[in-house]
Amino acid sequence: MPEHGSRTTGGAEGPRIRQSGTAEPSASDEQAAAGAVAEPDRPGPDRPEPDRPGTDGPAGRRRHVPTQGSARSERPAGEPSGSSLVADAPGPAPRAPGLAARRRTGLLVTLALGGLTAVPPLSMDMYLPALPEVTRSLHTSAATAQLTLTGCLAGMALGQLAVGPMSDKWGRRRPLLIGLFVYIFATAICAFAPTAELLIGFRLLQGLAGAAGIVIARAIVRDLYDGVEMARFFSTLMLISGVAPVVAPLIGGQVLRLTDWRGVFAVLTAVGIALTVLVWRRLPETLAPEKRHSGGTAEALRTMRGLLADRVFTGYMIAGGFAFAALFAYISASPFVIQEIYGASPQTFSLLFGVNSVGLIVVGQINGKILVGRVSLDKALTFGLTVITLAAAALLLMTSGVFGDVGLFPVAAGLFVLMSAMGLAMPNTNALALMRTPHAAGSASALLGTSSFLIGAIASPLVGIAGEATAVPMALVQLVCALAAIGCFVGLCRPWQRTTRGEADH
Repeated sequence: MPEHGSRTTGGAEGPRIRQSGTAEPSASDEQAAAGAVAEPDRPGPDRPEPDRPGTDGPAGRRRHVPTQGSARSERPAGEPSGSSLVADAPGPAPRAPGLAARRRTGLLVTLALGGLTAVPPLSMDMYLPALPEVTRSLHTSAATAQLTLTGCLAGMALGQLAVGPMSDKWGRRRPLLIGLFVYIFATAICAFAPTAELLIGFRLLQGLAGAAGIVIARAIVRDLYDGVEMARFFSTLMLISGVAPVVAPLIGGQVLRLTDWRGVFAVLTAVGIALTVLVWRRLPETLAPEKRHSGGTAEALRTMRGLLADRVFTGYMIAGGFAFAALFAYISASPFVIQEIYGASPQTFSLLFGVNSVGLIVVGQINGKILVGRVSLDKALTFGLTVITLAAAALLLMTSGVFGDVGLFPVAAGLFVLMSAMGLAMPNTNALALMRTPHAAGSASALLGTSSFLIGAIASPLVGIAGEATAVPMALVQLVCALAAIGCFVGLCRPWQRTTRGEADH
């Protein structure tokens, strides 16, 4: 395989490589892809070439297209035969590892990456029950105590922009382990913070370091999988990361029964240590040296600029960000809506919160185990965004009194439908966006994560703009975010064009 070339198919369904290095996944790519754990340490040129470039095959004519810079779009070693970059043609397949070895590797990778994706909800939600005690213990105001949450959230959003390009330059393991070590250090200092100001500062550092787990986990998935297998794996990760918000407040509450708020950070420190040991011992490097970027900050900025110039990638990124904002609006407003407006007990709220999270997990597994491979990712995403929009519209009608006083059950049912549909929207936006960026998965993952956190952080305070006596702002924010997500998906991604023509955008 050539070192500095990339291949496309000339057929109607084949992708065309853009100068920025991104590739358009075709509809047939999504259906044909079959995942396998990558073998990044095997040099590309030593691999046997299944088909010679320039020959015709069932998949169409192949030709070499030069690319600029260090970004390359050739198929990585061990990449699934249905890659979004190269259409398949008959030929000898690379020798696969034994089934037992692949299962062991898959389980360990899933556990490690699932733990990394669970760091944000654990760091945020386990701490929530302790906020009143933090206010009293540090002799500060409730608003200042809330800044400890804001600092962690801001750190996670901004840290991804730095860590993503670092992982494209130095590989995945080194930045990830450095981030985990800093996370452990910052979390341990939080447990001994004597003042609110020091706690806010180290919560910011904790968020910055925890961002490494979020962004690199997505990049590793892009290294290991492609096409429908990547979407399946994201759905599996959602099973783990979806459980974390359910159990985190429960764990925090139980910790507070045994100790004070500092004990929450002690538990988080232990979680960080366990995760670091798992990554150190079991998670291999997934980005081969020949695929890393050699440039510094200037090249990282150029790479991000090139990604943002890709209209379709930007469409998936913003659509996923607005879907995430609708989820954030639910998380921010639901305690007040369910308990203060509809008079439910804290136990009832916890039950409903858990049921909604289970709905998201179940639909995510249906997406990964049943729909992916049978239905195109764009169609599954379209259905998910449509259901979110309809559920948000129904919630707005109910909370604004159009149907009279509907009570708690119909509102809870609407929230359940909205949350469950996130299991179709969130993994598929990530998968479709990352399928376009094999040459810069770390930078692409950073942009995906940062946009979601920033859009969510902007949208979530708006749910309380009219006070705590009405649920209309929550439903209105969710509806606006859902409509914005559909608008970005339709206006920027234009999936029907790629389905019919299989062409890259101009």
